[in-house]
Amino acid sequence: MEHKMTNNRKAEKAKIQQQLAKIHNNVKRLQRQLKDVKPTPEFVEKLKEMMEEVENVIHCFKEEQRLIYEDLMKEEKSTTNELRALEKKIDTWALHSSTRERVFNLLSGKVPVDKTLQNHLPKEVVEFERFLQQTGGRQGGWDDYDHQQFLKAWTKHKGKSVYIEEALEYLSGRTKEDIQQHGTWYQEFMILEERKKESIQKWKLKKQQEKQEIFKENQKSKEMKRENLQQEAAQKQKAEAERKKQQAAIEAWKRHKEIEFARKQASRLKEEEEKEKRQQKDRRRHFQLKLLLEKHIQQKEEQKAQQRLEKEKREDAEREERKRIAAEEISKFQERDLHKLELKILEKQTKEEEKKEKERRLAKLREKVEVHVTRDPSRLYKPTKGWEERTKEIGSTDVQALTYIPHRAVPTWRQGL
Repeated sequence: MEHKMTNNRKAEKAKIQQQLAKIHNNVKRLQRQLKDVKPTPEFVEKLKEMMEEVENVIHCFKEEQRLIYEDLMKEEKSTTNELRALEKKIDTWALHSSTRERVFNLLSGKVPVDKTLQNHLPKEVVEFERFLQQTGGRQGGWDDYDHQQFLKAWTKHKGKSVYIEEALEYLSGRTKEDIQQHGTWYQEFMILEERKKESIQKWKLKKQQEKQEIFKENQKSKEMKRENLQQEAAQKQKAEAERKKQQAAIEAWKRHKEIEFARKQASRLKEEEEKEKRQQKDRRRHFQLKLLLEKHIQQKEEQKAQQRLEKEKREDAEREERKRIAAEEISKFQERDLHKLELKILEKQTKEEEKKEKERRLAKLREKVEVHVTRDPSRLYKPTKGWEERTKEIGSTDVQALTYIPHRAVPTWRQGL
């Protein structure tokens, strides 16, 4: 199936490319004809035929593609509706299967009632199932034999109190209170079961009404679709008539444009001839102006060359004058520098002579004041002249001469070193 669809797509692609190539070639041929326009009725008629041919090919291609797209849209719409119907059926099946599964799990005691059935089942059904779960199932927690014997006595006496005595005969392992409690439970069980049945009947009736309403809505939607299709057909017919009307108007406009185009082509050719004449006249005038301009430029060049020569001569004279002045200034500067150098040499010689004279005077002074002293280490222990003069003024005292200066003791191992 997929291979077949791939081949179909390739064939459709090749067909579209072929049609587009045909349109492209027609347009190219029309463009080539428009490059060489001739203002003749035969040429205009030929252009008209070519334009009509190109337009018809393009229109057929568009119409074919439009029909293909409409068919594809219809197929998409029908496929979408079928998918929606299937989704609704699947949702309905899933709801029913999930409801049955929840009821089965509830009866088997695997799933709590409040969490599974309250949002999906009627209230009476939920209450009945909760009652069974809380009281031990459909037998009230009794085994099958005891419950059947109880039902036999209950049915025989239609629920009257005398059934208890008969039930005690068959149920030796049960007390009177057990049977009374089971009877109370059975009465509540029957009441809740009856409510459950009525609720299920109401729920079925409600579902039936909902199905009828859905059927009516489907019928109504089908009628609306039929009306919409009729309206679309009418709109298509109206659009087709409008298109034909527009096509006729376009044809008239095209004929008018073709005549206007031929007239414009003739006027354009005339304008081009006049323009060519004006351009030739302008070219001649420009040529004359160019000759005059070249002559004027040549004269200007000659004048500039003459001025350049005169300027070079002036510059050469000025350069020679500057050289002469520079030579004179250089000789002046050299004489001034030589004079300064001589002055510096004389000044240096004068300073050297003064320095030598100063050294000779210092040498003479040193010869006059030179003192020769002999070394006498013992005078260190003698009193000075100042001290002797002082002792003369004070008088004789018991002061002893400092002939002995105490020292620290010398170790025996260092004595004699």
